[in-house]
Amino acid sequence: MARTGRGVAGAGFSGGRFAPLSARDMAQIDAAAREVLQRIGMAEAPAAVVERLTARGARLTDSGRLLFPARLIDQALAGLRREFTLAGRAAAHDMLLTGRRVHVGSGGAAPHVVDLENGRYRPSTLGDLYDAARLVDALDNIHFFSRSMVAGDMPDARLLDLNTAYAGIKGTAKHVLTSAGAAAHVREIAGLCFAVAGSREAFVARPFLSFNINHVVPPLRYAADACEVMAAAVECGFPVHANAFGQLGASSPVTLAGSVAQTVAETLAGMVFAWSVDEGARVTFGARPMVTDLRTGAVSGGGGEQAVLMAAAAQMAQYYNLPNTCIAGATDSKIADAQSGFEKSLSVTLAAQAGANVITQACGMLASLSACAPESYVIDDDMLGGILRALRMPEVNAETLAVDAIAEVVAGDGHFLGHAQTLRRMQSDFLYPNLADRRAFAQWEADGARDIREMARRRAREILNRPQPSHIEPALDARLRAAFDIQLPA
Repeated sequence: MARTGRGVAGAGFSGGRFAPLSARDMAQIDAAAREVLQRIGMAEAPAAVVERLTARGARLTDSGRLLFPARLIDQALAGLRREFTLAGRAAAHDMLLTGRRVHVGSGGAAPHVVDLENGRYRPSTLGDLYDAARLVDALDNIHFFSRSMVAGDMPDARLLDLNTAYAGIKGTAKHVLTSAGAAAHVREIAGLCFAVAGSREAFVARPFLSFNINHVVPPLRYAADACEVMAAAVECGFPVHANAFGQLGASSPVTLAGSVAQTVAETLAGMVFAWSVDEGARVTFGARPMVTDLRTGAVSGGGGEQAVLMAAAAQMAQYYNLPNTCIAGATDSKIADAQSGFEKSLSVTLAAQAGANVITQACGMLASLSACAPESYVIDDDMLGGILRALRMPEVNAETLAVDAIAEVVAGDGHFLGHAQTLRRMQSDFLYPNLADRRAFAQWEADGARDIREMARRRAREILNRPQPSHIEPALDARLRAAFDIQLPA
């Protein structure tokens, strides 16, 4: 039976019921993060950052570290926007970032894709990225498309950035998150977006694309090119995600509290800079502390420590009342198997229950974010439906307590299967999976005893064999191809 739609497991249900940090814990982490910014500060600040922030009270030490006085931090936190919308190309896909409203989507920068036909790892291409956007577009429980693969067939960084943005915009009507390696690339992507929207003003009013920006190199160093990208994106009217990735035990302290405190400080360092560029900038709090497997030194996204870390980061965003983004779903498994399922379910569930606004990497990813698989999008869509449905709390009122219905059934048929209330609510209250198999064993066996990966590949092929979506109408697409160096075949 088909799922019942966005009313049951849609975007924007509120989390916040899982809270690994107490109020005292959050206050201590805030104090530690402020001390880090005030006493230790950020190294390698580019000239534009130094100029803007020292004009607002920051101090550059003789050793080259940029220190943030308490007054500057307080001013920025008071001035940053508390809510804004990441728009879709259609209003049905808009995502209001506020409070503990939850949205889930793709993400990553995987250099590999698992081939849909032979199941083997190979370098990812622009066509694979476009197909991933098309899958996200067709799957109900995935709310946005964040670039999940690197288009390895692009000849240079400029064409990579431009065509990544184009593939996302062409492949889905949902909001697109992308990235750029240089400020000039941001401005070219801005021209593309303004042309699609009809004007700069139309795009800024409803921004259907935003930038993921990793503005720091932990521990506590600015990334100069990324800061230039952030400034250009803000000046062009894009929402930006100020992301900081400290690896626990490697580039951030080994303790969960210390890693969160450092990552919060690094995230705020980016948000304060974005605010200094434009006090009305739309910026999300992207604290993303990551776990390192200390036996190997590799990033490990599938454990319970990672799930708690991201939930704690979401809590810190709520402590400051800031729109936020986090990573969950970074399984270490190499295929869409049971390991992938339990690792993703754990981390995405805790992030959602903690009330993270934008959860990236929640679908499609494998092998510690180094690969992407088409069938994983399809499997994870069902998983995300269940996680989102769990955010919807029971209604308790005279209708749902159903005392009259109990009396009618006891005096009548003795079961509720045919009762009017059951028939009325079976579509409004329940989410029915597209892929997960609830049939009797005999039916499953008679149908070939296929496992979920086989069924997901079939579903992915069916989606990708459909006519391509028309999110950019042909005449406009022809103008874009004439004006920009578009590499995706028409």
